Amino acid sequence: MRKQLFCLLLLATAINVVAQNRQLALYSIGFYNLENLFDTQHDEDKNDYEYLPDGANHWTEMKYEHKLHNMSRVLSEMGTDMLPDIGCSIIGVSEVENAHCLTDLCAQEPLAARNIQFCHIEGPDKRGVDCALLYNPRFFQPAKVWLQPYEMKEGVNDRPTRGFLTVQGVLAGDSITVIVCHWPSRFGGPPLRIWAGEQVRAEKDSILASNPSMKVLVMGDMNDDPMDESMRGGLKARRKQQDVKPDEMFNPWWQILLDGHGTLSYRGRWNLFDQIVMTPNCLDLAGTKAYNTLTFYKAEIFRRDYLFQQEGRYKNTPKRTHAAGVWLDGYSDHLPVVTYFVRKLN
Repeated sequence: MRKQLFCLLLLATAINVVAQNRQLALYSIGFYNLENLFDTQHDEDKNDYEYLPDGANHWTEMKYEHKLHNMSRVLSEMGTDMLPDIGCSIIGVSEVENAHCLTDLCAQEPLAARNIQFCHIEGPDKRGVDCALLYNPRFFQPAKVWLQPYEMKEGVNDRPTRGFLTVQGVLAGDSITVIVCHWPSRFGGPPLRIWAGEQVRAEKDSILASNPSMKVLVMGDMNDDPMDESMRGGLKARRKQQDVKPDEMFNPWWQILLDGHGTLSYRGRWNLFDQIVMTPNCLDLAGTKAYNTLTFYKAEIFRRDYLFQQEGRYKNTPKRTHAAGVWLDGYSDHLPVVTYFVRKLN
């Protein structure tokens, strides 16, 4: 109880600091693995058969509508701990089947009320799951969208897999690039994800070479923890802000995992695969607190009681859509993550 009261006090203090300084504006950016947001129709050349009405999951229109409702509830509440009436300006998502699903998702009442839009490019994943970027056009205006392919490399991968959805635009007057990822699963071994990290780092470096003032965020389900080689070596994402070199990135989730908090649970152990990392121009490394551009403020795992199993063997772990072939009418096997940025008003 004391710990909860202390956390609430810290949150209230943070909100008051931002609110009292009327020259500062706060923005939130999130990521959420939607865990198999499939519609009920077969997509040609995709292995989506388990998510059809006669498939293994008996995926009916009723279940699909429930899934849309559940996902929209979470997405609309992300970021509202500090921005109650606004929520997130940008949310990257993974495991969504197609643009049809995204259109249906954005039509759900809590998202439609904010006029949430999306960026999406169909990818080569054989199962049909892609990444996408949801955004509130009131705050973010996309200017360029492309899917950076996951390149083939001898001895590492022998078939195409999910690429890296890249969206460039303007948030709070700053040029920003968001790279949304869903790196290969752990079944393929670490080299697949290390190679993913190296490719994303190369893309980030190329973007910064063209525009050094561009703020770059890499987000997604990395299928690795912050201290794994794909993140600390491939992407060069560091645990501490003061250790971040000009060609590296900052990973606030490393310390959060060390403190015992994660986004998915496996065999009684928490992992933190869902991450948002950033280039050093998003940080106040000099400690000036000038906030003349978007500056990282804090990161948090989004938690609500309804996102967790309330009883049984998997109590206090994320409540999934299905488990052991049983439809739970849940949410996802991952928890969402949110970052906050502050900027001085002009």
